[in-house]
Amino acid sequence: MQEIPNRNKIIISWLFAGCFLVAAMVIIGGITRLTHSGLSMVNWRPIMGTLPPLNVQQWQETFELYKQSPEYQKVNAHFNLEEFKSIFWWEYIHRLLGRLIGLVFLLPFAFFLIKGWVKGPLLKKLVFIFLLGGLQGLLGWFMVKSGLVDRPSVSHYRLAAHLVTALFLYVYIFWVALDLIFPLKEKQEKFLSQLRKNTGGLLALLTIQIVYGAFVAGLKAGFIMNTYPLMAGYVIHPSISNAFSEMGLSALTEHIVTVQFIHRTVGLILLVFGIYVWWIFRNRVDSKKLKLSLNLIVYSFLFQFLLGVLTLIYVVPVWLGVLHQFGAIVLLTVLIFQLHETRKVLN
Repeated sequence: MQEIPNRNKIIISWLFAGCFLVAAMVIIGGITRLTHSGLSMVNWRPIMGTLPPLNVQQWQETFELYKQSPEYQKVNAHFNLEEFKSIFWWEYIHRLLGRLIGLVFLLPFAFFLIKGWVKGPLLKKLVFIFLLGGLQGLLGWFMVKSGLVDRPSVSHYRLAAHLVTALFLYVYIFWVALDLIFPLKEKQEKFLSQLRKNTGGLLALLTIQIVYGAFVAGLKAGFIMNTYPLMAGYVIHPSISNAFSEMGLSALTEHIVTVQFIHRTVGLILLVFGIYVWWIFRNRVDSKKLKLSLNLIVYSFLFQFLLGVLTLIYVVPVWLGVLHQFGAIVLLTVLIFQLHETRKVLN
């Protein structure tokens, strides 16, 4: 491998720091959702909202704003100020981390521009990262806003969009860092294109699974049918066919039992597909990096599948739900690394 210039090493470290912070943002977002904290802050002040309430009066004013929300009126009307504080802090940390990510990106980026370290294609990629991060913040507020109108829950469609955008940001930053570490090769074994296609197929399926994971979370579908492999004694629960009769194709994304069934099924397909890819290619690759990624993929799929089953059976405890979400990030990371390692060679 070619020696990486010192300035690129600094940029790579900065990009990996961004990956870590975005992943942390996703995890804390999961904790916020599972602790029902996401609707505790009813206004969005990107600059002035940096500081939390600092005295009793400010806490009371913030609590009074929360009392006007559907969540308080329909779910948490029994809350006192101390109980409100217990849900406020996770959402506050989530938003504060979003601001920190903006600073961690913007200040070094400005320094690199002044020093002339980023030009051409790399500059365009970094500007795209900045714009994508801004979009992610707007989507977050757009999601929260859906739970402040007439119902005490956010739209599961907006939740899915918010999560997928965050993970795409994570993946894109990771890919840009990998481009700086591993330049394109001039030769490549033919079978690697087959591995690339299979990896792409796994990534596409995993994306669908992540979207349905967000649907499960938004619809609270993990709190029903808490048995595996059967759903209340059925392989396919009768309510699913009834849902299609009554709701049509919208049952695919709006019927709680159907959404959970799809999430279960895609998870099993992913596990089988991941084991298949590992079995077919495990002895065909010479690269230590690809051998490692193949092994990590099969172990990660096994671990993630087990986490999913346990999360369901134990009715979504916070620690298991968060660990399951972290497992999705690990899977994404390994698949993206493998896709990058098998990318097309230079012409």
